[in-house]
Amino acid sequence: MSASPPVVFCECFARDGLQHEPAVIPAARKAAILEQIADCGFRRIEITSFSHPRYVPQFADADAVLASVKPRDGVLFKATCPNPQAVQRALAAQAAGRGPEEISFLVSASEGHTQRNLRRSRAEQWAQVEEMAALAGGAFTIVGTISVAFDCPFDGPVPPARVLEDARRFVALGVSRLAIGDTIGSATPPRVRALMRLLREELPEDVVLIAHFHDSRGTGVANCVAALEAGITHFDTALGGTGGHPAGIAYGEGFTGNVCSEDLATLFEAMGVPTGLDIEALRAAGRVAEALLGRRLHARTTRLGEHA
Repeated sequence: MSASPPVVFCECFARDGLQHEPAVIPAARKAAILEQIADCGFRRIEITSFSHPRYVPQFADADAVLASVKPRDGVLFKATCPNPQAVQRALAAQAAGRGPEEISFLVSASEGHTQRNLRRSRAEQWAQVEEMAALAGGAFTIVGTISVAFDCPFDGPVPPARVLEDARRFVALGVSRLAIGDTIGSATPPRVRALMRLLREELPEDVVLIAHFHDSRGTGVANCVAALEAGITHFDTALGGTGGHPAGIAYGEGFTGNVCSEDLATLFEAMGVPTGLDIEALRAAGRVAEALLGRRLHARTTRLGEHA
């Protein structure tokens, strides 16, 4: 493992981690923890979402947060865009000098999850994604996210060929980064290795694959190691293992959080896999996240001593 290339974490606390928190965090406090996250050495940071405030009140302050966080050399800030109107907002923010460098689009690899989560068909969602890509042009690096890439809570196991089909459709739209989502945390290391190797073999070499795994069954870290073994170097994580699906969705019951940044970074460093992160600063940011949300989060390593 010591010969592995450096890995790149995208810290998702400020978007995926906060999107379903019942209390709206003030923009100034979001900006403060985003600055602390950047100080940890992250090269990619999910900063906000351009979701409609009626549906996701947490991000009504998207423009204010973007304007409050200073640009960093070598750091890409990413904003989620769920529809064409969101892409237009991202373009307006960029024109005003405070836009994100990356934006992300979402498709679900199953019809059932698309209908329940997005309330439209897969065909309708792909038509919308095509419109969004055309709107964005070359203004951003686009991240295409494929949800339920392993299992759908409504349709069951997802064929790897379907995920490959969606990946190819994204690539045809000029998308250079693909996040592969284990949305319900049901993947296992053998399945992760097999799917990631398939995608790596079938897609152009310049396409960056990103492991976006949830830890619903406590296997998120193991699945990230499997992805690493399959040649993946980009990982989405969140401070304290926050995020996941809202409790109001039936399949979101229980713990559905993202892979914990502190834990995965600690493991990779112990394995000799450079993360580029200041681990002590990262653990300190995890403690700030706990204070911000007013509860103990799910990181196992936040309170480890410096020699642990």
